[in-house]
Amino acid sequence: MARAPDKPTIGITMGDPCGIGAEVLVKALCDADLRRRARFAVFGFAEQLAYTADQLELNFDFFRDRHEDIRRYPHEIAVLDFDELDQPSTMPRGPGKPGGRASMAFCQGAIAAAKAGLIDAVVTAPISKTSWLMAGYKNFPGHTELLAHEFRVQHAAMMFVTPALKVVLATIHEPLFEIRNTLTIGCVFHPIDLADKALKEWFGVARPRIAVCGVNPHAGEEGRFGDEEQRVITPAITMATEAGIFVKGPFPADTLFAQAVQGKYDCVVAIYHDQGLIPVKLLGWKDAVNLTLGLPVVRTSPAHGTAFDIAGKNLADPSSMKAAINLAIDLTGRCRQTEK
Repeated sequence: MARAPDKPTIGITMGDPCGIGAEVLVKALCDADLRRRARFAVFGFAEQLAYTADQLELNFDFFRDRHEDIRRYPHEIAVLDFDELDQPSTMPRGPGKPGGRASMAFCQGAIAAAKAGLIDAVVTAPISKTSWLMAGYKNFPGHTELLAHEFRVQHAAMMFVTPALKVVLATIHEPLFEIRNTLTIGCVFHPIDLADKALKEWFGVARPRIAVCGVNPHAGEEGRFGDEEQRVITPAITMATEAGIFVKGPFPADTLFAQAVQGKYDCVVAIYHDQGLIPVKLLGWKDAVNLTLGLPVVRTSPAHGTAFDIAGKNLADPSSMKAAINLAIDLTGRCRQTEK
């Protein structure tokens, strides 16, 4: 059945079966306002989702189908079941090979559906990077790297979106002490370029104002505390400026985020993971969303992890999952308008 023009189909992966993915997914999709905005194709375990809903005493009605038989559905929620895989009852509560295999299968199913045009956006519940490694997926430290590989894009970046702040990462899952060896001009330029395009096309900012963090204290203090600002970051900013992008920096990170929150900049490019994620999660712990830039499809995710320690205890907050789903719906609508 063809989709209704005003109602996109959002694909949602269940994440690691031993984490809080099923709980935040069920809680989010039991929101009637959210269900009115889209149809949903869930990639995961139908039995676990039903059991989770029973535990939470929530009415979570869905149509079940085998994931191999996926198509466009007229139903509010269709669960594409992977019942051939190990179920959570046989898994340890924490990282493990079965959880890694299952969560990877859910991701691969959603990616294939997006490529085939059967879903309009992808929302991913949290996975465990340790579980993926234990299951043998050593080339993919996270969703972003997997998505970039599967969609064959040369450059992808993580943008974290909160009501107060947008941050893009220049490097992603790099050990802190390796940043000096892996940071290149391209590592900084491409996130600036991708952020500029996303702000224009997805967020309606006609002339985005982007700022870039330094990597060293005081942004290097003219080379006194490190030369990465002069050797790498400034040349990247110059390249972006010559390409017509409004971008400034490098600035000391300890003051830059406050200026962005006050409205001076539309987005900050952070050089390494925690430099950008600490202010994001401090300001938007409940409603932060991870948005992948550079893909041919909208992909969002809650900005939190698997939380193995509280899984199955009805303690998980679905706010970030709801925000991720709502942003995916919003951006899908904007993409459709652009295509007309």
